[in-house]
Amino acid sequence: MATISDQMAAFIFDTDYDAVSADALTIGKLCVLDWLGSVYAGKGSRPAVAMLLVARSLGGNPEATLLPDGSQSSAYMAALVNAAASHVVEMDDLHTGSILHPAAPVIPAALAMAEREGASGREFLTAIVTGYEVAIRVGEAMGPSHYQFWHTTGTCGTFGSAAAAGKILGLSKPELAMALGSAGTQAAGLWEFLVDGAMSKQLHPAKAAADGLLAALLAEQGFTAASRIFEGEKGFCRAMAKEPDLGRLTQGLGAGPLRILSTSFKAHAACYHIHSAIDAVLEIRRKHSIKAADVEKVQITLYPAALDLLEKVEPQDPYAAKFNIPFCVATALVYGQVGLSAFTTDRLQDPKIQGVMERISLVRDPELGKVYPERWPAVAEITTRAGQTHAARIDFPRGDPKNPMTQEELIAKFHNLATPALDEEHRKKTVDACLQLDRVENLASFFDDLA
Repeated sequence: MATISDQMAAFIFDTDYDAVSADALTIGKLCVLDWLGSVYAGKGSRPAVAMLLVARSLGGNPEATLLPDGSQSSAYMAALVNAAASHVVEMDDLHTGSILHPAAPVIPAALAMAEREGASGREFLTAIVTGYEVAIRVGEAMGPSHYQFWHTTGTCGTFGSAAAAGKILGLSKPELAMALGSAGTQAAGLWEFLVDGAMSKQLHPAKAAADGLLAALLAEQGFTAASRIFEGEKGFCRAMAKEPDLGRLTQGLGAGPLRILSTSFKAHAACYHIHSAIDAVLEIRRKHSIKAADVEKVQITLYPAALDLLEKVEPQDPYAAKFNIPFCVATALVYGQVGLSAFTTDRLQDPKIQGVMERISLVRDPELGKVYPERWPAVAEITTRAGQTHAARIDFPRGDPKNPMTQEELIAKFHNLATPALDEEHRKKTVDACLQLDRVENLASFFDDLA
């Protein structure tokens, strides 16, 4: 009887560019553009620079591009560094049902391997689509109990990067199954770093990307791994989730709409658990022309999983503030947007924001938790000094497929993210190149052509 890994390997192997829907390919191109914007925005950050310095010190054959400085190193190091840089500013994409950032681990692994192997744009896009499918399905199978302790992007993302890298390498079905086994035994990433506001969140997709790539390379050399890494008694699912739903791994695999189509793009530079609350506050602010000085109190009601993760996070620095609900909500109310400029030392000390934060209360509602993670709901109630109360509920944040951002908005987002790193000419060339990825003959020269 075929194992789950066998079935997934068959899907990865059999997926052909010509069989992928036009909509999925379009989203794939936008995912690459969106991911690159996050890389360029995060490239000068402390976590990205630390990764870059380590990569330089360890060295490696010049196989792929380290995007923070444009130098070359091994594909492993490129996947590591580029993934870390892409996950700093909290603007990379997210899949709600799996509670996973798929781009951060999958795209850097696929890109590094595509550069190394001289893959075409079509091969690259096909690898991304398959990598997203695998990573997201694993996340869906693991469910919220896994996410309580484990950062799904770091754990489940490892399978997606192995699938993407293995697809570009041209691994056989048995080799792909072994790559998935090696991915599972490396998968890791714990949430404890949030208490300290530490940099581990960038390490998680970095290791997921690099370790998935490593798993594929090992499989190519005949390295064996657990054949039942998903369903085995001591396998990934039983070890890391209370009630994993193994059916989610293979049900409709290769037959239904691809999971990349249900990926969300982020409109705010904050943790996605806060986006519905931000959108609800912005809706009230817009509809009722409310100013911060008018506000007596703000109540934000969220599903339990959001508060379990974020309630104790203090805005001790600009990065930690991305995970602090009162800071993000107050910023939305005061300034009407929560972009990159919201997270600075000056903003942390802004008396207008601090004044609103003192008037914000958080409420846990188990009823909202019943629709999570398919929906990420929040209810905002703002009471004015005049005694009026205005409320709004948001179930699908801006950028969710049910509340989508347009292609034009995503291009504008890229320009905003990449402006500090690229001049206008290079930004436009990057946009054009991503939207025409299917015409690229060799990814090895992709970044040279953009120079």
